[in-house]
Amino acid sequence: MDVGVVSRSFPQLSNQETAELLSKNGFKWTELCFSQTDSNYWVYNGRSDMSKLTDEESIRIVETYRNEGIEVKAIGVFTNLLETDKKEEEENLAYFERLIKIASLNKVPYVSTECGFIPGKRGVNAETYEVDFQRIVGNVKRLSEKAEQYNVSIAIEPCVLDIIPSAKRMVDFIDQVGSNRVKVLLDPANLIANNNEEDMFAYLSNHIAYFHGKDRKVNDTYGRAIGDGDINWPLFLHLYHKYTEGVPFIMEYVNINNFCSIRDRVIRFDEMASFQFH
Repeated sequence: MDVGVVSRSFPQLSNQETAELLSKNGFKWTELCFSQTDSNYWVYNGRSDMSKLTDEESIRIVETYRNEGIEVKAIGVFTNLLETDKKEEEENLAYFERLIKIASLNKVPYVSTECGFIPGKRGVNAETYEVDFQRIVGNVKRLSEKAEQYNVSIAIEPCVLDIIPSAKRMVDFIDQVGSNRVKVLLDPANLIANNNEEDMFAYLSNHIAYFHGKDRKVNDTYGRAIGDGDINWPLFLHLYHKYTEGVPFIMEYVNINNFCSIRDRVIRFDEMASFQFH
């Protein structure tokens, strides 16, 4: 089974060093977040000054990975699409659009994001849920028009901690946005508290752009490395092969010290899946 890893697992390395490390260890894909020492622009749930990230510089970075045989499947945005301050909201959307343009220029098929959140108010709140949900529907509709223009798709990562907390609600969200440019970044750790492994594929298999590979205990807030949580990985990988064969599986929550050993866990779980389900 082919495996990838997110570039932000190696913030201490340059893009060239990261690409060489992935290639040397047999990885196939990355989600590029412009988080390396020579392209330190990635800000979780926010945005950064990307004035120095020119079109030419973006091409240099993406080609660095491709020259080492690593496919850049997505550019990670992960800004806040639920910002309530109108000026901040518009700047977040402009930041997102800039990364859509960079993805298009480099023929990267996806830009990826979570829903975003207001610090201290993450998740579903009964008093504001309907307004918040309509806000993100509206913002993603706007972004999907840009994505259509630039021939890129938006991969959204639902999570139990966010305003799209389940596979069912994610597919409903896609229907309400009404654009085939909206896809799913499926991280099973983010849905395992609300959906079992079969549910995730039953609702989302036709919409999946790629996978994040991490784990979670059902009642934990934060994720863990694959094999350290409650996901039934042999079952999950059996369903992966049944419904989404070849879709990129890109690990996160790993680091420079353990990314190969965690990848080896994936391979072992995949071998178990073959034994148990065939």
